[in-house]
Amino acid sequence: MAADAAAADIASLVLRVSIGGTLIAHGWNHAFGGGKIAGTAGWFESMGLRPGRLHALMATGTELGAGVLLLLGLLTPVAAAGAVGTMAVAFITAHLRNGFFIFRPGQGYEYVVMIIMVACGIGALGGGAASLDRAIGLDGDLSGWTGLAVTALAGGVGAALLLAAFWRPARKAEEQTG
Repeated sequence: MAADAAAADIASLVLRVSIGGTLIAHGWNHAFGGGKIAGTAGWFESMGLRPGRLHALMATGTELGAGVLLLLGLLTPVAAAGAVGTMAVAFITAHLRNGFFIFRPGQGYEYVVMIIMVACGIGALGGGAASLDRAIGLDGDLSGWTGLAVTALAGGVGAALLLAAFWRPARKAEEQTG
């Protein structure tokens, strides 16, 4: 049984570092790459997320914050929920219409779905031995089915509420004229 726990701890660390690092890179790119926040805001507006600046700041802050929390293993299911929420919004607004494969024009949704699923797995695993959750005694309370539920529900409900309140995609030409 100890070997199983050690394996789960290793898996949690590897997954937290990979997803946490990826989220930090995404957030950093939104803030400081290419068009910076203004460019990200324009891109979000073009997808129907209005006001674009608000969503650029929220996505950037969520990705950076959740990424750091995942690296630290602090409030791990809540941090993983940040990944689920941001990627669920990306799935709906930018990738779903392009099919599964990422190499398709417009980029398909395989990448964002993989991040969502891995984030849910992280929520279920909890922070593991190499985490602040374990150091402060939260790991047992925030793993297993509870961790998965927190991750999936908080991320999914957060994304759904954001989309319901703020997503207003442009209607297709045939819908506008008909």
